[in-house]
Amino acid sequence: MRLRHFLALSSQDTHANYFMTDRSRPASTNDRLVSHRPPSVDALMALPGAQDLIKNHGRAAALGQLRKYLEKWRAGHMEKGQAASKLIACEFDPSECLRSCAASLDEQARPSLKPVFNLTGTVLHTNLGRAVLAPEAIAAAVAAMQGFSNLEFNLAGSIRGDRDSHVEGLLVELIGCEAATVVNNNAAAVLLTLAALAPRQEVIVSRGELIEIGGAFRIPDIMRRAGCKLVEVGATNRTHLADYEAAIGPSTALVMKVHTSNYVVQGFTSSVSAQELAPLCAAHGIAVVEDLGSGTLVDLTQWGLPSEPMPQQSLAAGVGVVTFSGDKLLGGPQTGLIVGSRELIAKIKRHPLKRSLRCDKATLAALEATLRLYRDPDRLPERLPTLRMLTRTPAQMLPAANRLQPVLAAALGPRAEVSILACKSQIGAGSLPVDRLESLCLAIAPSQTKGKGSGTFCKRVADALRGLPIPVIGRIEDGQVKLDLRCLDGADALDRFEAQLDQLAMV
Repeated sequence: MRLRHFLALSSQDTHANYFMTDRSRPASTNDRLVSHRPPSVDALMALPGAQDLIKNHGRAAALGQLRKYLEKWRAGHMEKGQAASKLIACEFDPSECLRSCAASLDEQARPSLKPVFNLTGTVLHTNLGRAVLAPEAIAAAVAAMQGFSNLEFNLAGSIRGDRDSHVEGLLVELIGCEAATVVNNNAAAVLLTLAALAPRQEVIVSRGELIEIGGAFRIPDIMRRAGCKLVEVGATNRTHLADYEAAIGPSTALVMKVHTSNYVVQGFTSSVSAQELAPLCAAHGIAVVEDLGSGTLVDLTQWGLPSEPMPQQSLAAGVGVVTFSGDKLLGGPQTGLIVGSRELIAKIKRHPLKRSLRCDKATLAALEATLRLYRDPDRLPERLPTLRMLTRTPAQMLPAANRLQPVLAAALGPRAEVSILACKSQIGAGSLPVDRLESLCLAIAPSQTKGKGSGTFCKRVADALRGLPIPVIGRIEDGQVKLDLRCLDGADALDRFEAQLDQLAMV
């Protein structure tokens, strides 16, 4: 009987049941604890389903995942208190094993960096990637990555070239500076500038301009890393020209101004402009360096946006070197731009840190394409996504709000109430965080009791939105989840947003 039972099982599927007990006699403790070995990895790898794993994920990944599954399965079927070789008698399901391994491998294969819908109301959101690149910049970056390029090759002279040459001419043209160089972000631009121009020397900064940017990264910390000695002048709210003059000494290399774009001090305040500082510094033979943080190449007020200083203005005021970001108001890739006098930029380029902080070919290609858009400033709001999003009006967002409100309400069900509300957006990323832009949002609130229990409700809604194929990131405010429509830009984005709402599951 036992032999017939085994042969019958074997003839059906050699992989279907690896754990057999003698059903011809009553089960006993000894039968339940009989050691039965699970299939070998080789046996599992021979199954058709395993071949699919190999095809989709590679042999090494498939083999590793199957081994992990077997180890976990064995651990879960050990009889407590018994030797490691004793397993509880039960069936091993190869199909379940392969399904589980496929799901794990598929999850591992998904990219960690994925697109999201930024409906937070902050256009230049540091945590969500800051500026969205223009199509021209994306195409240029892709073209640079697809093959070889003249990154550091002078085609005219068949000699080694300078990678800055691909953007330096455009920066000189657009800003009116004598020279320019580019590094991988603005913090790096400040670090390199200080290290090159003031090693082991003093740099004077107003106490009110010793800002901290994201991630607890502070100007004094950058100075220490650059090997400079910080000399603070003035008070938090008031600094005068006489304070700078009194601090200048034989060890002074630079006076540095920092644009306090990420906070505002109001009331009894006073600061010294670059235009006032430049003659004083020139008389003492030292340069003025200014960190604009975000920086913009155009006057934003022409589109009704708050004013933000431009590098052109700083250089015209007598500043020797200006640093600013490429991925904020400029609307390009993450870069730190350094512009100024030919002599000072040459010293910066020669510093050993420059090589460590330089940009790759894709970044330079995207930056060059972005800068070219500034040659036609009249069409910038149409062609530069950052500016287009910043200049959108509530009236322009209303059609999208009317279209999405009933669809979102239907997807969330009767427990939620979705309304269209006026709200405020912000530029963000350290750029004018106090100034607000009139906007429109979809506000999600519990349909029963507003206020009481709304925190739990909002968390569940926010979690569900983030769980969509393209995660939706909004903000919780006033007991509601608000989805600011400012950055839901273009018909394609609207279609993709709406198409996935039927997968919205409230837990």
